Amino acid sequence: MNQTASAANSSRMASLDLLRLLAALAVVFFHYCFRGKIAGDLDSGYAAAAPFAIYGYLGVNLFFLISGFVISWSAEGRNWQEFSVARFVRLYPGFLVCMTATFVVLAIARDPRFPTDLLTYAANLSMFAPAFGRLAMDGVYWSIMLEIVFYGWFAALIFAGVYPRRKLTIVAVWLAVSALNETLLGSGALRILLVTAYAPFFASGILAYHLVSRGRSPQVLALLAASFLLSCKTITFSQNWMIAHLGVAPSYLHLVAANVAVHAIFAGAILLRSVVRPSPTILMLGGLTYPLYLLHQFIGYILLNALAPHIGKYAAFMLVLAGMLIASFLVWRFVEMPVRKPLIKGLMSVMTRLTAGSRLQLHRYFIPTGQISASPAAQEARSLDRFAGPES
Repeated sequence: MNQTASAANSSRMASLDLLRLLAALAVVFFHYCFRGKIAGDLDSGYAAAAPFAIYGYLGVNLFFLISGFVISWSAEGRNWQEFSVARFVRLYPGFLVCMTATFVVLAIARDPRFPTDLLTYAANLSMFAPAFGRLAMDGVYWSIMLEIVFYGWFAALIFAGVYPRRKLTIVAVWLAVSALNETLLGSGALRILLVTAYAPFFASGILAYHLVSRGRSPQVLALLAASFLLSCKTITFSQNWMIAHLGVAPSYLHLVAANVAVHAIFAGAILLRSVVRPSPTILMLGGLTYPLYLLHQFIGYILLNALAPHIGKYAAFMLVLAGMLIASFLVWRFVEMPVRKPLIKGLMSVMTRLTAGSRLQLHRYFIPTGQISASPAAQEARSLDRFAGPES
């Protein structure tokens, strides 16, 4: 892959690459400087940083805002097969390597706070280990599962032919159902199936992309306002979780202020999209985000506990953070980048030929032979030409 050419591609938004890295670092800060000690996973804490680090988990909300924007962008002009392949290739290779690395470290460390075994590893290969009654290999995987549910709905809507034609109607219905569930019903099933606790963040990202690509309209602005107001309600979901599991959480007023800041930072990145230009460096920094997110928590806890008694907790923090960034670079550069194009080509070849074969059987019954559409190879070539979008 020509990194310079890729970085210069106008289909990338460099400001969002940087914002993703900021969100990932906020989550790292939260785990290392706040959650680790209070949850009993770290032997040494960082009391001076904890009052600030407690807000770092809102980096996940920022991820969901970015995801709504980028996934809407990625879905433009693609059929459901192309979209699904793009998402799989974006997520699974990096996940497989990082999850395996985490398993190896946990198996060697044998820390009772982070148990694992081969059955847990096998369940995690699905990316949905809890569905098989097993723990996720790392604590951050819950958000990846929600992302996949979100992607699944997008693929289904594209398959049904209603996205992007009915985009605003879909968002409005989703927000209404989410508001009903989060204020009255409290259904755990809906919270998983429709991601209702985080729907306002995904929805705001979708609406932001609509604004950028199609311009303002009263309907979009009203939906954005409704989405933001609902997000001010749903932030209590994570607040309640923190109180139940950690015994402490930011006050509601502070969370609302932080929520405003998260949305403002996201809006700023969108407004600065023409100022921050793509470059190989920014491409690399954005590429660090996903492996850093996957690798940092449990491996980081184990390394911090091992190093802090010998070199001090602050030196351990800097060394572990540097190590996580280097490891993330290696995963991005030597795993995700090299496998992307061959994997897309292979998967699209299989999917195109399967779907083309099914259509061919129908054509033989209903369409004269001379009118059968393009060959599987031609369809595959056209599909591959469309893999130039954001995060493809």
